[in-house]
Parts: sequence; C-alpha cells; structure tokens
Amino acid sequence: MKKLMKLASAGAFALSLSVVASAAEECIAPADPGGGWDFTCRTVGKLLYDLDLVENPVQVTNMPGGVGAVAWANVASRRNDDGSLLVATSTVGITQIAQGQYPAGTDAMRWVAMLGTDVGVIVVPKDSEFKTLEDLTAAMTKDPTSVTAAGSSGAGGWDHIRLLMLADAAGLSGEEYKAIRWVQFDGGSPAVTQMLGGQVDIVTTDLGEIAGFVESGDIRILAALSDERIPAFPDAPTAVEQGLDVTGYNWRGFYTGGEVSDQDYGRWVATLQELYESDEWKAAAEGSGLVTVWRGGEEFEAYVLEQASQMEEISREIGVIE
Repeated sequence: MKKLMKLASAGAFALSLSVVASAAEECIAPADPGGGWDFTCRTVGKLLYDLDLVENPVQVTNMPGGVGAVAWANVASRRNDDGSLLVATSTVGITQIAQGQYPAGTDAMRWVAMLGTDVGVIVVPKDSEFKTLEDLTAAMTKDPTSVTAAGSSGAGGWDHIRLLMLADAAGLSGEEYKAIRWVQFDGGSPAVTQMLGGQVDIVTTDLGEIAGFVESGDIRILAALSDERIPAFPDAPTAVEQGLDVTGYNWRGFYTGGEVSDQDYGRWVATLQELYESDEWKAAAEGSGLVTVWRGGEEFEAYVLEQASQMEEISREIGVIE
C-alpha cells in the first residue's frame, strides 16, 4: 500500500493523526446490504471520507455467507497482511467464533476497535396479535412450536441466544424453548422483510439494522433488550420493565488481517478514534439507536478475548455446544 506520508518514528506517528494514507481503503461487510455490518461499513466509511480522515472514498464490499465465516476465510487466505482493509464485526461474529463456526479462533485476526453498541430488539408486524412481551411468552409457554422466529444468526447465534434468554426468563424449560422454530437470514432487514410477508411471526435483531422499518410504522418494538428505554425510540418498552430481566447488546467494530503490520494497525486505531470523537459520528450512531462506546487497540483485543470466553460459557449453558 502506497503511503502519502512517511513517519520518522513511532512517537511521531502517535502525534500525527491525519489522513489515512492509502490509494484505496476497503471495508468488507460480511452480509447482504441492509444489515448491521453493512450499516457499520457504509456509515463509518462515508464519515471517514467526509471528515478527510481518508484520502479517497472507502469501498464497501458485501461478502455474505456463514454469518461472517466466508469473509473471515477470504481475509485469512488472501488478504491477511492487507493494511488497507477493515472488516465489520460484532457480538454476533464473536459468538460464532466461540462456537467453533469460523475457520479459526480470535487470535487469527487483529481486532481494531469498537465505536458503539447496538441494542437488541424483539419486533413484530404493526398488526401482530402479540401486543406485549407477555403475549409472546404466553404463546411460547402454551405451545413453543406455535411461534416462528427469525434473525441474522443461525440457531445458537447471538440473535437466537437472546430469544432463548427471554424464554428462559419467562420460565420455559430447556426442551421447551429449544422447540421454538428458528429461521436464519443474512441480516435483520431481510428477516423483517420476510416477517412482513408472513413467513415468520417475530424477529429478534439489532435496532440499528431495522430502525427504518420502525420509523415507517411497518413494525413495532415488542421489547428493547436494554437497561433503559432507547432515546431514539422512547415509546418502546424494555423487557426489564415488562418483568423479564434480560438485556442483549451487540457492539459494532472492526478487525483486520492477522499479519497486518503494527504501523497499519496503529494507524487504523488512531483514525477510528478520531472518527469516534467527532460530533458527526455521535449524531449518526445515536440517530440509529446506537450507544457510543470506544475500545481500541490492545484494550479492544482483550475485550474480544474475554467476550469470546463468555459466549462459549453461555452457549454451553443453554446446550448449543457441549
């Protein structure tokens, strides 16, 4: 990758924080357009260019498949040292890694930063028979097979786990909540589209992926899986206030190839931190229901390792893995 600047030392680099020096920066969204990873790449990519943090527009490449596993394998085999590349990821991806669904563990990549966290939501069509979370859990308790749910992860993925956590809190047994029918789509937006077409009853996903459907009035938030109501959607009740002590956040961030140089890695961390500190990022994030949170570099890498361990433990507890 051609550099527009040459840095005399690591100290000079740390003090310099200007334009990302590259002819063509790229962000891979490991899902179809419209999902949370797509939102992460497109929003961050646009702001990086608009704020002159990169020299050229950031190319966004959609690479769906395996809930991020296809993109992961592509980077590992073809672009593991490409310092111009970012890949969007989240709690969903870490959950898949923790369950052995990716070709390698977390140490195969370099974890750059997280800029915010999305709030999990349970949504239904505007005319759904489920008016409250209690309506939904009552139906699942009476006959778990009567409810078909969908999300952007496979069975045992983070979207599915959040639904099972609600079922567990509502008093269903392990065998009962495992009987709830689950359908996977590559993104929350496709899942909602199918729900509106009558293919599924509810969708559990992240608000950032489907905020537009809520704003249009096509769907309702049955429960927000947050500690408090979401500022952008104050009318949406939380699961906690409806009697189920369940929260489910999904951070948004990036990794890059495992063999990317320290210089390129550090440059990305510094650039994304500058973006995070901008008013423009805060406005874009909060407007989509994100809570802005920064973790970068070594701190973020340690956080990812800790979360992978936690996801593995949760997955074992609910019987997703042995």
